[in-house]
Parts: sequence; C-alpha cells; structure tokens
Amino acid sequence: MSDIRSYKMLIDGDWVAASDGAMFDSVNPTNGKVWSRVPEATEADVDRAVTAAHRAFSIGPWAKMTPTERGKCLRRLAELLADKSEELGRTESIDTGKMLKETRWQAKYIAEFFQFYAGCADKISGSTLPIDKPDMFVFTKREPLGVVAAVVPWNSQLFLVAVKIGPALAAGNTVVLKASEHASGAMLEFGELIEAAGFPPGVVNIVTGHGDPCGRALTAHPKVARISFTGGPNAARHVLENSKRNFAEVSLELGGKSPFIVFDDANIESAVNASIAGIFGATGQSCVAGSRLYLHEDIADEFLERITKQTKAIVIGDPLDDETQMGPLCTQGQLDHIQTEVAHAQSEGGTILTGGKQPENTGNGLFYEPTIIDCPRQDLRIVDTELFGPVLCVQRFKTEEEVIALANDTEHGLAAGIFTQNSARSLRVADAVRAGIVWVNTYRVVSPIAEFGGVKGSGYGRESGFQAMYDYTRPKTIWMNTSDEPMANPFVMR
Repeated sequence: MSDIRSYKMLIDGDWVAASDGAMFDSVNPTNGKVWSRVPEATEADVDRAVTAAHRAFSIGPWAKMTPTERGKCLRRLAELLADKSEELGRTESIDTGKMLKETRWQAKYIAEFFQFYAGCADKISGSTLPIDKPDMFVFTKREPLGVVAAVVPWNSQLFLVAVKIGPALAAGNTVVLKASEHASGAMLEFGELIEAAGFPPGVVNIVTGHGDPCGRALTAHPKVARISFTGGPNAARHVLENSKRNFAEVSLELGGKSPFIVFDDANIESAVNASIAGIFGATGQSCVAGSRLYLHEDIADEFLERITKQTKAIVIGDPLDDETQMGPLCTQGQLDHIQTEVAHAQSEGGTILTGGKQPENTGNGLFYEPTIIDCPRQDLRIVDTELFGPVLCVQRFKTEEEVIALANDTEHGLAAGIFTQNSARSLRVADAVRAGIVWVNTYRVVSPIAEFGGVKGSGYGRESGFQAMYDYTRPKTIWMNTSDEPMANPFVMR
C-alpha cells in the first residue's frame, strides 16, 4: 500500500481530505491494479467549496481585480501548465490508459486555450442603445454570473477544464470543478498550479466523488449560478432535475455517434488515415469519435481492404511505451458494454471484419481489439449506440441524398466527417448534416478559436471560442436621465 498515492481536494485554497475521511480507489486500467486513492466528497465538503467560491466572487480579492489582472493570472496558469505537461500527461495515462504521447502533447497544447482566454479577459464589452425616449442615455454592460459548477469526465479532462474554466474565469466568475470518479489524478495535480498562478483562495475549487452525493449536491446547490456539464445523457437528466432547485443556467455536451462519410472521389489514403485516427485514436474514447463509417459503394471494397489491413497492424499495449499505438479502455463497465453490444450486433446480422474480442497476453488490463463491423442495415442497435470504445460500424451508400438521410438518422448530433474533393458537394453535405461540428477532409481537429457543441441528443450550448465568454456573463441595462428637469407628476398624463 505504501506505493499507492493519496490525493486531497482543493477547497478555499487548502488541500483537504473528505470531512468524514472517506476515500475510493483509482485503478490503472493497463494492469488492473490500484495506483491511487481519492477523497469521496460529502455534501458538507461540496457546500464548503461552493461557499468559498461564492465568497471569492462576492467579496474576495478576485471580485476587485480588473479584467486585465484576471488575464494575467490565466496567462501564468498557461505557462505553468506547459511546463508541467510531461508530468500531467504521465498521470493521465496511468489513470485512464490513454497514450502518453497524446496526453503530454494535449496538456501542452491546452496551455494555448488559457493563453487565448487570458487575451479575451479584457475584451468583453457592452453597447449603447439608440433609445426611443428623449433625455435618456441607455447602455449595457456584461457581468459575470457567479459560481460555476463544472462537471468534467475522465477522457479529456484537462481539455474540458480549459474550455470551461478558461472563459468562466476570464469573465470574472469563480468555479467548483467536479473531477470524474474514474480518473481524478491529473485534475488534482492541475489544481496545484492554481495558487502558483496567482488565483486567490476560493476562485477555483476541485472536489472529487461520485454522482451522489458529490455531483448532486454541487449541481443543486443554491449558490451555483451556472452548470457546465460534459458526460452521458442519463447523468445529464439528473443535472437538469437538480438545476430546478437553483435555476442555474445549464450547458450540456453529451457525446455522439458521429458519421464519417467517404464519397467516391475522396482521397482514399487520407480518408483511411483520418478514419483510423477518428475511431481508434484514444482507444475510441472520444465524444467525437467517427464511429459510423459510410462508404460510397464504388470505393467501399478498396477502402475496407485498406482500413482492415492497417487496423490489424495497430500495436496494442502499455500506453507509457512510445511503441504502443492503442492502450486499454478506462473502465470495466466500458469493456462489458462493448462486448455486449458487439455480440448483439452479430446476432442482428453484423459481420466482424477484424477485432471483436480482447487481445491475448494482456493480463488484467482492460484491452479490446480495434474492431470493424460491417452492418447490413441502419436499424442495427449498435449503429446508434455510443460505445465509447474502438468499434467502427460500416455501411454503404449510393447517392448523396441517401447518405445525408443515413447520417441524420440518429439521436445524436455532435460531429461529422466528410471526405470528397468536390467543394460544392462538401458544402451541401456539411450544411445538410445535423451536427455541431463538421470536418471536411480532416477529423478531430480543435482550436481555442473555434466553438464546439452538439445538437439533438448531443446536448446544447457551445464551448471554446470567444462567444463562450458571453455565455459566462449576463447583460445589465442601465438607464440614465440626462435632463435637469424634475420628473413629471406620475398622475398627470400629458
């Protein structure tokens, strides 16, 4: 037990255990061994965190800082994050099974998001209104909302922290972050950078625990003004129910089952590589995974031959090894879910072209082979079930109209990919597909400048981009009477 790391939560500038001392284990999915222990926050712990955030927002030094000063804190945080990207990436890889080469690069790139919002902090502005009343000067200003509850999943936690707290802090809010119970380590280590960056106590708090009581107490807390949630639809329904108690503003990002469309004129080599990256990158544990592959019938056989050959060659193993190309799944629940759905797809007529099982000689690790399933019909359950794993469903199409209908025949609507060399077609299809993000001849590209979010069952609200700043503020309208004349008697109508 001596080599198992014990973490603490960040509340009001202090590193604390749960008030009742409770903790839970975090398992390394590569070997199935417990590697760390994390506090199980009580309702009292959550209340303390939210109260600290509310105090920092209302009367603390943070409330008196200028937007430019807030931007300087974010800029220092970005610099510290870039310097610590190797250590944070390693912790995230141990905790989640994601590739170290990806997590350390991502941690370093995420610093760019904080740099972006550091520059945005003093760019929020209101407007003057050409009002229809004489002797009145009317203007608006943007004000921060208050305490933001940010609920973040394990799979891209540092990225999602950046797109949530970056604009929230730049706009002058304070934050209580809830880390995922499946992999809290990297976020808690990120919390060590908060004080070093110059944020006063209580501005950023990090709590850990399960959905109940931790998540419930946070999203229902009366002092929470906004909830930014990323996760699954079932948990989101609880969040919405909880928000009835505090009338908090809510944004939801709920994942997807993204269509990846390849037309007959596409650059096949590029499309194959993008499809592999889109579904097998991060072991398919990505909200925007391109898990529904639609191939024009004229190129389907060639495409499948190429992608199957490359998929079979993917090196599975320890995510800390630079030679490894795909690591394990994060949780046993995911593995069980994938095995159930793949078996069901076969019973409905799906054909496994490669993969479909756990690899041999991986011990107690939560590994699953990269899998391609040829699906003869759109109504196979697996076609519209998010697996959050390395499983690709393939179908063929004949016409543009047909594939648009297939792409839109889903409960989800987060992302889509289109591969074609016909620019007019790419614009038509991008416009017709119901998704919040559409990539043309590329996939899984993000930037602090570009907004992202979903439609339909993939949620609502947008993150990243400058507009996110305004989503963490509300307008206040101010009327000023410029006349020296006294106001008229209200009971004498003229």
